[in-house]
Amino acid sequence: MKVVAFERNLQGTGASRRLRNSGKTPGIVYGADKDVQLVELDHNALWHALKKEVFHSSILDLEVGGKAQQVLLRDVQYHPFKQMVLHVDFQRVDSKKKLHTKVPLHFMNQETNPAVKLSGAVISHVINELEVECLPGDLPEFLEIDLANIEAGQTMHAKDIVLPKGVALVAHVDAENPVIASATIPAAVVSDASTTTATGEGETPAA
Repeated sequence: MKVVAFERNLQGTGASRRLRNSGKTPGIVYGADKDVQLVELDHNALWHALKKEVFHSSILDLEVGGKAQQVLLRDVQYHPFKQMVLHVDFQRVDSKKKLHTKVPLHFMNQETNPAVKLSGAVISHVINELEVECLPGDLPEFLEIDLANIEAGQTMHAKDIVLPKGVALVAHVDAENPVIASATIPAAVVSDASTTTATGEGETPAA
């Protein structure tokens, strides 16, 4: 995804306020053993880009002054009540160095799961992103989580995910192995089943 920015020479509260009043958003680019670069971006274009999942989870081609560099979006500061982006941070990536970043989870096949269709189970998405490490060229836009076979009472953990080649969970996630999804039978469904069994509903009367 390509992002166009412009060099920014002035900094400070007053300069940033003037930028925002003119429809621009201040930002910085850092990392890869290079100096911090001050930039400004068109606010409306940035606002719409931020609504796209790919903008948050993929490597971006940031063009500044006609020169492109690969970056990750690292931080966004929003106005507390206005629809306004106050500041953005981008981190340069080195194609030869592994990076740590969060990747969104896309849950698949929940509607066709037998426990959901036949037993009234409810599948909960406990977390919606995972932190992974990989080289920039191996970074996936998202991870697909197949929920077709999770059974009632089961949980799915981070280590249950089949990761793409070259991608691994970061150390603390691997150690914690958090739950990412769980399938449960709601209390109301259990209660209805118990009542049906107790009253003999559905049984054929004796001759």
